[in-house]
Amino acid sequence: MPSISELRATFEHDTLSRDSVEALLETADSLQQNNDALRSELAQMKRRLEWFERQIFGSKSERRVVATDALQGTLGEAFDQLPTKEPAKKDVAAHKRAVARKPAAEDDGQFFDERRVPVEVIELPAPEIAGLTQDQYEQVSDKVSHRLAQRPGAFVVLKYVRKVYKLRQTGNLVCAPAPVGVIEGSRADVSFIAAMMVDKLTWHLPLHRQHQRLQQAGFKVSRPWLTQLLQAAAELLRPVYEAHARAVLSSRVRAMDETPIKAGVVAPGKMRQAYFWPVYGDQDEIAFFYYPDREHKNVIKALGLSPPDGAVLLTDGYQAYNAYAQATGLTHANCWAHARREVFEARDVEPQDADFALERIAEFYAIEEKIRQDNLTGNAKLRTRIQRTKPLMDRFMDWVDDKFSNHGFLPSNPFLKAMGYIRERRDELRVFLGDADVPIDTNHLERSLRTIAVGRKNWMFCWTELGAEHIAQLQSLLVTCRLQGVDGYDYLVDVLQRIGQHPASRVHELTPREWKMRFSSNPLRSPVHQPATQFKHAA
Repeated sequence: MPSISELRATFEHDTLSRDSVEALLETADSLQQNNDALRSELAQMKRRLEWFERQIFGSKSERRVVATDALQGTLGEAFDQLPTKEPAKKDVAAHKRAVARKPAAEDDGQFFDERRVPVEVIELPAPEIAGLTQDQYEQVSDKVSHRLAQRPGAFVVLKYVRKVYKLRQTGNLVCAPAPVGVIEGSRADVSFIAAMMVDKLTWHLPLHRQHQRLQQAGFKVSRPWLTQLLQAAAELLRPVYEAHARAVLSSRVRAMDETPIKAGVVAPGKMRQAYFWPVYGDQDEIAFFYYPDREHKNVIKALGLSPPDGAVLLTDGYQAYNAYAQATGLTHANCWAHARREVFEARDVEPQDADFALERIAEFYAIEEKIRQDNLTGNAKLRTRIQRTKPLMDRFMDWVDDKFSNHGFLPSNPFLKAMGYIRERRDELRVFLGDADVPIDTNHLERSLRTIAVGRKNWMFCWTELGAEHIAQLQSLLVTCRLQGVDGYDYLVDVLQRIGQHPASRVHELTPREWKMRFSSNPLRSPVHQPATQFKHAA
């Protein structure tokens, strides 16, 4: 192929031949292709650079910032401000005056629950009565103030003293039996086991830090002992988890996702990439399933091939869920939050069109928010979606088709990909319009997944796959407790004691939702929760 300089010389000094023209056109086409490829690569590198800048310097939130109309503003003016609570005010003769706050020394003490929090009373006599006799003053009232305090260790050792008696008539020695623990032969009380699990799984305190805290408080126990306690308790609760998972899977409307977790050692210093697959039921229950990979078959393992009548599966755009829906015939719904995220990521490339799309999607969410505020359910909720949301969505989908078909975006353009994502899933994104029980997105599931993400930053990984299964089981119960408004510690203290004597045929009564209705009003307690007057403190 002749070079550009050779073609230019031919053009200037000679009459262009047919071959020269064809060579010139071929060179122009090649240059155009190279130019398009470089432009595409440059745009991709710019997007990557902007993404890295956002990760290092900017906010990772997907909240849209609406620019102000002013030509110049102060720093931070265009950003959403956190709501500030205005001080209470009262009317006076000429203006409103802020109500004076009560001094901290005379608070009302309502920042704690007196039924659950131990309180130690310290009496402070007035210095003015020092040296006076009882008949020289009289008590008029009490003034009370409270302070939140903490000891270096909040651990308690229960010392059971069992007296041995000799019966004079028979000469037999008698003694009370040793207290039975929830884990046979263990020196750990049920309160300690429950607190250890809550600290690790709810407050994300790794076992090695709990071990350090115990040592600092004066206890000599080994780290493997804590791990063994956690494993034994998880195995004890396995039947409850299995009953809980069956209840979640029996839901008609289920939301499902997957999130990575490091589990199992594959080589020195290298952990296996595995996944938790959470399923959210329609009665605010969640069950985590552990699988060693992200293959499509795991959806079938978790959900089975016989969904309930009229079942709906709400997910993101991962193809495994669509394949499962086609195999089982259930209704597949897609999440609008994931569709919105695709558009949001394209704002740097096509800001005008992306903002228009985000505004239309925001209209869908505004209607859903109004439905929640009005507490609409059933037919009333469905009627609102059909009358208000459906016309907006029809116009939006027409706009998406127009943008996708009639505008010259490059195939690698992020905005074109976002439009393609919505266009390919238009039927799945419309499912919530015809079913009042289907949410518009999977945000309720995403919120429940935070416990895994935060735990991943704290305890980082599970040494074994069995450990990952135990984490999935215990998180299923504890996260569901939070969703049901149940205290996870109280639940575990009760269920760990109750499960050994509860009929196996009624194990479903110990799942968090059922337990809340049956036992939460009068749960089983540990001896450590007895009134302080029943204990004799060791010297």
